[in-house]
Amino acid sequence: RLRREAAEYYRGHRVPERMEEALNALFPLCPEDLYGELANYLSKFSKAPVICKLVGRKVFDGVGHPTLEVEIYCTVKNYEKRICSTVMATHPQIPENALPETIEADEKERNDSVHTAVEWVNESLNTMLRDLEPTDQCQADKMLGEYFASKVEEKKEIEKQEGEGGQEGEEEKEEEEAAKVAPAPALHTSAPKSKQKKGGKGKKVLGEVKPIPPAEPAEPVLCGSLAIGGTSLAVAKAAATIRHVPLYLYTALLKHNQESPKEMTLPLPMVTLLNCEKNSPTKLKLVKEVMLIPPVELSFKQGIERVLDIQKEMTRLFESPGKMPGLQTDSKKGKAQKALPPTSKGISHLGCLRTGYDSLEQLLLQMQTACNNIGLELGTDMYLALNCAAHELMDYDKEKYEILTGTFKSPDEMVTMYVEMINKFPFIIALIDPLRKEDREQWSSICCALGSKCYLIAEDAATQISKLKTDQNINIAMCSGVVLKYINQTKVSDLIELTGILDGQRHITILGSPDGESSDESLVDLAVGLGARFLKLGGLARGERVAKYNRLLAIEEELAANGALR
Repeated sequence: RLRREAAEYYRGHRVPERMEEALNALFPLCPEDLYGELANYLSKFSKAPVICKLVGRKVFDGVGHPTLEVEIYCTVKNYEKRICSTVMATHPQIPENALPETIEADEKERNDSVHTAVEWVNESLNTMLRDLEPTDQCQADKMLGEYFASKVEEKKEIEKQEGEGGQEGEEEKEEEEAAKVAPAPALHTSAPKSKQKKGGKGKKVLGEVKPIPPAEPAEPVLCGSLAIGGTSLAVAKAAATIRHVPLYLYTALLKHNQESPKEMTLPLPMVTLLNCEKNSPTKLKLVKEVMLIPPVELSFKQGIERVLDIQKEMTRLFESPGKMPGLQTDSKKGKAQKALPPTSKGISHLGCLRTGYDSLEQLLLQMQTACNNIGLELGTDMYLALNCAAHELMDYDKEKYEILTGTFKSPDEMVTMYVEMINKFPFIIALIDPLRKEDREQWSSICCALGSKCYLIAEDAATQISKLKTDQNINIAMCSGVVLKYINQTKVSDLIELTGILDGQRHITILGSPDGESSDESLVDLAVGLGARFLKLGGLARGERVAKYNRLLAIEEELAANGALR
């Protein structure tokens, strides 16, 4: 009876038939590892792996800040198996020169957020995604999105209940707080509207002078939102691992509805060479990052080697400032003034040289000198991009940008200055955040004036991903492209959808590395798979950033070997 039941059981699962097929198929091959090949043959009839466990834990990013790691375990051929993990990068929302109490509050908030994210992963998300096939990215992201939306509503309900008692006192408190922090993202605290300038000789303020638009409030970040982005990316990595394809190819398959692209293009690197601190004793505040972009005709490997040559020469010039030629700055009166030679202050958290300058001309002259010393020419052998981070420059008292210590320009004057700059230095082919996102008229003006000469890119000036998806006209039409960062509740499906929108509107996509970068290399695979035009990873120092450049080198070799590199 038992033998009969066994025979029926195996026949019901077509075991004898498939064993015969396997033996017939393998005999002509005479494989060296017969049982291994037999296992491989039969494995295609096994059930698809499903998620059986998520593990969230607190780890640290490249600058020592707490962040979230998400591990995925799947049931594979009846066994629980660890498939992969992902570590989220963090993106602080406070400016460089924030007050100590602001930094302390931000650290507490970050700790609380990571703690909440770990709880979400280990409890709710672990239960919610159990038995889901990791290859079903759409369903995973749909569930994660619904969970996040429920948490947002939950928070609103709590705030509503807390606000019902003592509402008047709360309103007064809110008014006081608003008065203290109104234009949050700027270097300067808020103040009454523009006062008459000192030394104005009693001139009347003209009625037609329009006040600048007020700073839009920073996007609220829900405590624990890291769990959504971390889990979505971990699911994608798990699916790629199970399907035995690299993450960049799996991402491309998701974007192109499972059609494998015949050729793929690598994004051009924007390699940060200099981090110019805005709170340093030097005068220049206009530039936060100086980035090198290799010519498109070079391979990625050749481009990086050329960037490293320039970096070495810049380091040599910093170490021997007396040998730097022509570091003179002319005052407005035409008199020559000796400029203090810039010095390096070590490696910044962005993985590049940290320094400061007294003028833009001084910075660009030194860049030209370094290139000329090694036989390269800016504008032919290498190009520059400048991250202006203009939102950090606005003085809300004067309603002007402070581009140099004590030198201020209105938004319209900023546009004029950029036009003159690009005409004078045509090797600058990209400006990131040249204006605040609130200065929409000036964004339109600068795009009309310079759109054919250089890329005008919104990073912090871009609207958050959630709003870009719902209202595709917000801030996209007024720039060449947008820097997208994989942070907080961003999901893989969000990036796929948004890059599709940008592609359709002929805008470029730049995937950017946040300030608090982790050792996870997935961002590079996402950029390649999504077809990003540029990849902004920081400098060629610090392990968490160099690991990403090394990953791009490996992808280039792999695509070239497969004949798939465009």
